[in-house]
Amino acid sequence: MPEPSRFEAHFEDCFGAMPIVAILRGIQPREAVAVGEALVAAGITILEVPLNSPEPLDSISRLARAVGNRASVGAGTVLEPEQVDAVFEAGGQIVVSPNCDAAVIRRTRARGMVSLPGCLTPSEAFAALKCGAHAVKLFPGELVTPNVAKAMAAVLPKKTRLLVVGGVSADSLKDWRGGPVQGFGIGSSLYKPGVTPDEVGRRARALTDAIRGFADPDGEARGLPRDDGREGGRERGGDDER
Repeated sequence: MPEPSRFEAHFEDCFGAMPIVAILRGIQPREAVAVGEALVAAGITILEVPLNSPEPLDSISRLARAVGNRASVGAGTVLEPEQVDAVFEAGGQIVVSPNCDAAVIRRTRARGMVSLPGCLTPSEAFAALKCGAHAVKLFPGELVTPNVAKAMAAVLPKKTRLLVVGGVSADSLKDWRGGPVQGFGIGSSLYKPGVTPDEVGRRARALTDAIRGFADPDGEARGLPRDDGREGGRERGGDDER
């Protein structure tokens, strides 16, 4: 198995520490760094700027320069291979999509970046993994229940990493305890236009506290990658809101 790229290794470290992808839909470049710093200070170190945000590549570039050594930064709503190239040139490390597009996944892997495509069915999930996706993003999360996630995990390769994206908040995280889901993409309950960096930090701390509250009595963290943060990651290779 080939050695992971530097972007893959960095993502694994960030995900292992806190399996939350912060979805910064609608963020303006002028506020990106302040919001990014607030998130990193609160312990969330995977940051996604959807490409349907204002000047998203500018925001990604600013975030990559400011926190790229402490956080895995990238783009969401990536629909075309050419957009993967643009994100790479801006300094992005991860590519998140609302759909399963083979060309986007393959271009992402060719660039050494982390691929997190959206899937809702086993067929889409198997197709994504075959193309080299690092994880399966169950989207839209509002349509996915813990039982649905469990049924999908039962047929997918054992070490497949599942992330739920959509409809997740600090209050609803408890619903996923004890199941196969390992991470979450969180958007409007964490950030939306008009929310100050201080408020983003407060919300982020509530989310990270909730994740850490998954710890079982024996100390094993539910929802965090196991086996020193590598399960479901390198062997296979997560917006409330598209």
